[in-house]
Amino acid sequence: MTTTTPLLDPRVIALAHYAGRAVLESVLARHGVTFQQSVTLRLVATADGPVERDRLVDGVVGALKIDTAEAHSVVDELIAKELLTPQVGITDAGRDLFGTTSAETAPISARIYADIPKEDLAVAGRVLTLITERANAELK
Repeated sequence: MTTTTPLLDPRVIALAHYAGRAVLESVLARHGVTFQQSVTLRLVATADGPVERDRLVDGVVGALKIDTAEAHSVVDELIAKELLTPQVGITDAGRDLFGTTSAETAPISARIYADIPKEDLAVAGRVLTLITERANAELK
């Protein structure tokens, strides 16, 4: 029996996304953090300082494709967990958690991407970026 490589389509993209997300969520669950909280925390952790709340919420809405009220709720959850300050800066606990989960996922990501030629990753990156741009344009 011969197997053929499938063409990139919505199903292939979804399967890759959900497989990767499941790996990340298995790490996050050990730390009591959801996927949405992790995405939100990353936006603050990688910023140069406190982020204006509306700008953060816009970033969460754009990244997760959720509504504004839900994004505000995720920010409130992180504040309640004392991972973010009420001024939407990252706390020491938030920075530690971000560092820990990043360190735990790094070797998993390395194994997942191991032996994939750099050229293939570049092509996939270009194609997925274009698909993302076009899908985002459809949402406007």
